[in-house]
Parts: sequence; structure tokens; C-alpha cells
Amino acid sequence: MSYIRPTESDSTSDSESCELLFDSSQPIGTRPNCNFTSNRSKRASQFDLISMNTDPPLPDVICSEQNRHVFPESSRIHEEAQPLLAPSTPDSTTHKYNFFPEDLSFSEFVLQTELAIDKGILPERISQGSSGSYFVKESDGKIIAVFKPKNEEPYGRLNPKWTKWMHKVCCPCCFGRGCLVPNQGYLSEAGASLVDQKLGINLVPKTKVVKLSAPSFNYLAIDRAKARAKANINERLPSVGRRFHRIGLPPKVGSFQLFVEGYKQADFWLRRFESEPLPESTLKDFRLQFERLVVLDYIIRNTDRGNDNWLIRVDKPTIGKAPDSPDSAVQEFHFVQNPVVRIAAIDNGLAFPFKHPDEWRAYPYHWAWLPHAKTPFSAEIKELVLPRLEDMNFVEEMCDDLLQLFKNDKGFDRSIFDKQMAVMRGQILNLTQALKDGKSPLQLVQMPVVLVERPKGRDARQKFPKSAPFFSCC
Repeated sequence: MSYIRPTESDSTSDSESCELLFDSSQPIGTRPNCNFTSNRSKRASQFDLISMNTDPPLPDVICSEQNRHVFPESSRIHEEAQPLLAPSTPDSTTHKYNFFPEDLSFSEFVLQTELAIDKGILPERISQGSSGSYFVKESDGKIIAVFKPKNEEPYGRLNPKWTKWMHKVCCPCCFGRGCLVPNQGYLSEAGASLVDQKLGINLVPKTKVVKLSAPSFNYLAIDRAKARAKANINERLPSVGRRFHRIGLPPKVGSFQLFVEGYKQADFWLRRFESEPLPESTLKDFRLQFERLVVLDYIIRNTDRGNDNWLIRVDKPTIGKAPDSPDSAVQEFHFVQNPVVRIAAIDNGLAFPFKHPDEWRAYPYHWAWLPHAKTPFSAEIKELVLPRLEDMNFVEEMCDDLLQLFKNDKGFDRSIFDKQMAVMRGQILNLTQALKDGKSPLQLVQMPVVLVERPKGRDARQKFPKSAPFFSCC
């Protein structure tokens, strides 16, 4: 799976940002963070510091020689008397969200996005879909990721698409999906990426939760008015403007998924494969990736996996030279290598339900109706995931990692999260049994659903839901 590689950043120097934001006569520990520029400069410097295996300096301590004229020696006399940690501000929270020490390459993608926004290269709203999602770009205008803000999700209060608003007003009885936590799609996107990486499936483009701010996002009129007023005050009265915690628009929390190139909707290629069958070796690779998609969707109980929201990429056949042979006639030939097929699992925002669908709709897996779903699971997929799924310590570790992700949401409810994990454990139990019994993906989805609860301090217990949805085909 290939991603766009970002170019080198053209970040603002620390001296420029400090001269704009701070009064050099103030003590170091009392200088406020005014906008995102200082944090982006800090993160850019942290990439260099970590690459040299050195510890980064404290946030308010500037170590470079070029910045000594900004902070005179008199302001550093009492440095040891200053607090080690500055007060929490909106920008420090953004810094926590947008910097990932364990994944510096991903942090660099986010930093490139922020620098591009500062240069006026704004995210572009995607016309498709029922929510506010955006193509974010780097400084040269190339798309590097897809950003989905929480408050612009299908049922978010700032969703710019009017279709869901009409749905809510005209048909409130059928509004939303009763088995999902509202406005938690951004966590579901990041959680699917986490499960994908833990199991080594490698189908979901890397996704994490970040905070971004851009004029092209959908904001309330009052937020835009406040941003304009603060910008005018900062321009005319810098001594007053530097006391603001934030000058621009408020940042939006959402999922940041790396962009993949050369892929098309699965429905396009599946129809083409019917008229132009794949070579046997390529078909075998495709089935293995298809089985990985089945494993991922079943574990996270994806309620929105149609053939329009997973992607397929087909690399054209290449012509290679013939292998070395003593026969000169053979060396004159060129051999055509088989095409390479890759799958990408996107749009995972409607997963991790806290109960199995039991009302009107069943939200089935649409891949279950494909011919490939009738073939039993291969030995390769069993070797990949079965040892991990049989290890309960691994399963609980994955649940703990999801807890660390989900608890950052302001509306987090531990009891609801425990129900979500009970559904996931039950899916893992069924999948493990199906792999052992040599069943097919179609037979897997026909197994009775089960919940596996783990009350604190007690052993795990199984529970079988009694109710079922009215419609099973939609």
C-alpha cells in the first residue's frame, strides 16, 4: 500500500514566532501560548532532537543561539524558580494530540498539513458521503490524508451536508443506528486502524486522532466573528493580542487517515473481474487479502461495509527479462509478470457497536454475498491471526489499547465501552471457532452472535442476545 511522501517542511523559525507572540520582558514561565505557530515550530525541532537521541528541552526553554536576543540574560536569571510545566492551554492540548513520539513519520504528515494550512493551502471538502470530511494537503498541493472532524459527522451539530439534517427532521423515528454510540465515528476510524496493526492485517491506512483548524471547515458564525475580532485586535493592539490564548479558529478533533493512491471502489473491480478473470496466482493473493478484510470487519463488527467503501488497486502487468539460461533462444524472450492486487479498508466509522443490531435493520456484511466468501479460510490467514486470537492476554491488551484511545472523548462512558468490548470479544470467540473448524466467511456470519463479558474481578461469561432485527438483508 503506497502513501504520498511529504516534502521537507518550510516551517517558521523559533525566533520569528517568539518575537510575534511574546514580550521578552515577561518571565519565561508566564508567557502564554497564543496560536499554533509556536507549537508547530516546537514539534519540528523535536523531530531533530529525537533523531539525535537527545532529550527535548522544556517547552518554554529556547536553546538555540539565534534566539538569545529574544530572551535577554536578565529574564533567565530565575529560571530555576519557574514551574517545570506550564498551565494547560488549548494549544498545549493540540500539541499533545498532534505529536506521536512512537510514530514520528505520522507526526510529520500532520505537521506538513499544519504548515500547508498556514500557507493558505486549505483542506478541501469531499462532496461524496453524508458528513463533513476533507482532503488535507501538503505545501505543494498534494493530498496526503483525509480528515473527518467529530462535530461534522453524519449526526454532528455542524454537519454541512443537508441530507442528514432532513433525515433528522422528517424521519426522527429512523434517525441514527441504535447499536452505535452517536458521534464516535472518529474514534471508530482510529480504533479500526489500531486493531488492524495489532493483528498484522495491514489493510487500513494508518489513522490517528488529531486536532486541526482551517477556515474551510464548517464553523458557527460566532466562532468566525470571534476569530476576526481577535485578529484585528492583535494587529492594532499587539500588547493586548498577545494575551489571547488563541488567535485563530478553534481546533476540531477528528480522525486523520493517510491517503492511498491508485485505488478504486471495490464494486468497479469486482464487476471487471467477472469479465476478465485474474490469473491463478493473483487470485490467490486477492483471496488472502479478502480474508483479512473479513477478519477485520467481523472483529470490529463493521455495520457499514458495502462494496463502495473498501478499495481495490490493480497494478498493471510488467514485462521482465527472461531468467539466465544457457539456451540463447530463451534469453531473447520477455516474460509478462502477473498483475498485483491490493485492498484498502476505509470508512470504518460505523464500527464498535455496544450491542448487536436488534431493531429494524441487521446491517449485514455485503462481502458475504461474493463468491469468495464461500471458500473456506486458508491456512495462511489461520497462521496469521489464530495464535493471537487464542491468547486471551493479547485480546485484553488490545482492549486496553482501545480504552486508552476511546477515553479521550469528552462523552466517554466506561459502562458503554465495556459493552463494546463484550461485543468484540464475542466476535473474536466466533471467529476463532470458525477458523479451527475450517468454515468459510459465509458460514462465519451465519453463526449465532455471542457476548463475552469480563466483570472486574470476575471470570469471563458468555451471553446470547435474545432479540434479532426485523430485516436481515439490509
